Amino acid sequence: MSSNVSEVALDLFPYLKVYQDGTVERTAGVEVVSPGLDPETNVLSKDIVIIPETGVSARIYRPNLASKDQKLPLVVYFHGGAFCVASPAFPNYHNSINKLVAEADIVVLSVDYRLVPEHPLPTAYEDSWAAIQWVASQKEGDGNHEAWIKDYVDFEQVFMAGDSAGANIAHHLAFWIKESVLGQKLKILGIGMIHPYFWGVTPIGAEVNDSFRKELVDKWWLYVCPSHKGCDDPLINPFVDGSPDLAGLACDRILIIVAEKDILKDRGWFYYDKLVKSGWKGKAEIMETEGEDHVFHIFNPDCAKAKSLIKRLASFLNQGKVPVE
Repeated sequence: MSSNVSEVALDLFPYLKVYQDGTVERTAGVEVVSPGLDPETNVLSKDIVIIPETGVSARIYRPNLASKDQKLPLVVYFHGGAFCVASPAFPNYHNSINKLVAEADIVVLSVDYRLVPEHPLPTAYEDSWAAIQWVASQKEGDGNHEAWIKDYVDFEQVFMAGDSAGANIAHHLAFWIKESVLGQKLKILGIGMIHPYFWGVTPIGAEVNDSFRKELVDKWWLYVCPSHKGCDDPLINPFVDGSPDLAGLACDRILIIVAEKDILKDRGWFYYDKLVKSGWKGKAEIMETEGEDHVFHIFNPDCAKAKSLIKRLASFLNQGKVPVE
């Protein structure tokens, strides 16, 4: 789209621009790559529609050499992008999931939830919840079975994971599961949160002295969720009045990964500290990557620290695996 159609009304760097005529131009996360066999990792992928009523789809991945005799953990993955850009087909996400599947020997369902502004929040949460319900239906035998789920997945080892906005989604769905009858049908063993997108009005940690980046994050959230609660909306700040107690998270293990230079880092540490003091009965782990910024592993997947991050996440996902005799 040519920028002379109208003047820019709002520049949400680096994600999108909104023009005065209401047109939205995404400036990040728009590239796509087709699924198939990745020769570098020997991982297979394909796109499937999981919610026909809304058209919500997912990209599903499995090791090419997976055996039907050895069931694998399933990770339901929610991508980042501030709720307004990117998809499972974005090359950086596609490549990252290929590497994770190869390292961990797992099946991944990467959910293509609908984006703001065309689909205002809470659509992203609702689409992601529908994906979890779909996974439960696969276990229960309701409707049509997806062959890769039926043939390769161990339903005793189901995880959620995500980066940035996707980690935020996983957090909220862990409460939705707890409060739903679905929690009796499908157990979530653990959650991997990479650089989780949590925020708040009152600055903490590095936010206090980094007004430039704090204003950026404020602007992003106020655009995707223009509620009267602002950056203290319970969707983005899990510690304000009206937020559920972390003790009620419906999983046994949580791994939180933060990055030293990420403006969101202190929120990740704050979440971890609150979690371990909450009375939650599970096991919490945290990892901080020195010298790196937000979702660095997505944009620089071949660096040593990105490989270390993927190995740590893979180890977390493999803790419950039964060794092959």
